[in-house]
Amino acid sequence: MSQKPQETALSKCPGCEEPLEPGDLFCGACGYDLSAVPPAPQDHPTIAMAAPAENGAAGRAAEVRFDRRAESAGPAGSDGLAGPDGPDGSAESDGSDGPTESAGPGDSGDFELAAPAPAGAPSAGTPSADVPAPAPDPRTSAAEPVAATPSAGTRLCVACRAGSVDVDGYCENCGHAQPRERDHMEQELGSVAAVSDRGLRHHRNEDSFAVSTTALPDGSPAVVAIVCDGVSSASRPDEASAAAASAANEALLESRPRGTHPQQAMHEAILVAAEAVNALAQEPGRAMEHDRHRHQNAPACTLVGSIMAGDLLVVGWVGDSRVYWVPDDRANPPARLTEDDSWAAQMVAAGLMNEAEAYADERAHAITGWLGADAYELEPHTASFKPDRSGLVVVCTDGLWNYAESAAEMAAAVPADAHQRPLHGAQVLVGHALDGGGHDNVTVALLPFAVEPQGAGSACGTT
Repeated sequence: MSQKPQETALSKCPGCEEPLEPGDLFCGACGYDLSAVPPAPQDHPTIAMAAPAENGAAGRAAEVRFDRRAESAGPAGSDGLAGPDGPDGSAESDGSDGPTESAGPGDSGDFELAAPAPAGAPSAGTPSADVPAPAPDPRTSAAEPVAATPSAGTRLCVACRAGSVDVDGYCENCGHAQPRERDHMEQELGSVAAVSDRGLRHHRNEDSFAVSTTALPDGSPAVVAIVCDGVSSASRPDEASAAAASAANEALLESRPRGTHPQQAMHEAILVAAEAVNALAQEPGRAMEHDRHRHQNAPACTLVGSIMAGDLLVVGWVGDSRVYWVPDDRANPPARLTEDDSWAAQMVAAGLMNEAEAYADERAHAITGWLGADAYELEPHTASFKPDRSGLVVVCTDGLWNYAESAAEMAAAVPADAHQRPLHGAQVLVGHALDGGGHDNVTVALLPFAVEPQGAGSACGTT
């Protein structure tokens, strides 16, 4: 039962203890706000307790009322507790001299706090036919609210776990940028493995790779690794590298089982990759989607690839990504198997600078060859080798070789057991670049090349 607020009756000011007159709202001596003083607490509140129902009425709430007047004025031996309601719904007398407490709302001296009866149970002291069942309390109802289930395919934010992620990779609820799927990629397929990482400075990974295995017409295996590096100054470089890697890989998987010579197959695969990148330039509506402040030009990337087929190793490239050869026996010298399409390489080839001077120049990494609609002239490079000893083929972007430029430096960075654990070896090489500063995206593929010892020399042809 609700209670009216009681007036504050104080004899002294709580602030200065000056005497107060009845009805004062402020102290005349210090100005204390007497209305802010909480009222004196009630001395004997009515307590409602839920107890098991008697006489077999299971689930009925028995109200136990505490009567202040019955406690103070009741006869000796009276406990002041009202007995159970009678059959007619009125409260039975407890034998005390004080007035008994009724269940009606008109009580002036007695009050009670009754706990709600269970849903469907009759109210105490009132016939169940006259009072409808109370509505269930939503705080205790068994039907708890269920959080909305996101629709199928909805990507949730990794930060707040509540908002959905928009097409640009940001949470629509908290605005948190989401990690991209390509920020770090790893793949191991048989004896070939590759790892790609965004690095420490770039906001996205613009590298891509593809590794695969197939069978030659005679049933012997062929292993393929393609690594592409998006040109950051071009539009949508991440899409360019992904399109080129996928297209070149698919072309090799189609041509090698037909018996096409691996060097010819590599040349044709680079041309197919170039067509895939060129096709991206025909989608002008998406050219500025990722970066509205970047000059709108054709998507572009570099490409380097390797094929192992039988006793032959074939490499192909356009741009400045590289292939290194690291013998298993480190007593033998390693080698770099590609030549960059870059300003520095041109200066060295023309005899205008030595290699150290050229690569120290700020123009060193300006590429002179790439895949893209605005490429001056596409000239795929291919080379074939016939190793006479086992070794490891390292296919990588400049994000790695910037920190291990020479063949000797690259060999020193390759773990000694990389030919047995190529994925681990690729992870270590990516870590080497990140430890060095990670200024660029880093991608590397490792292909162990096994050769039966024959004591023969090696043969090499380039085009």
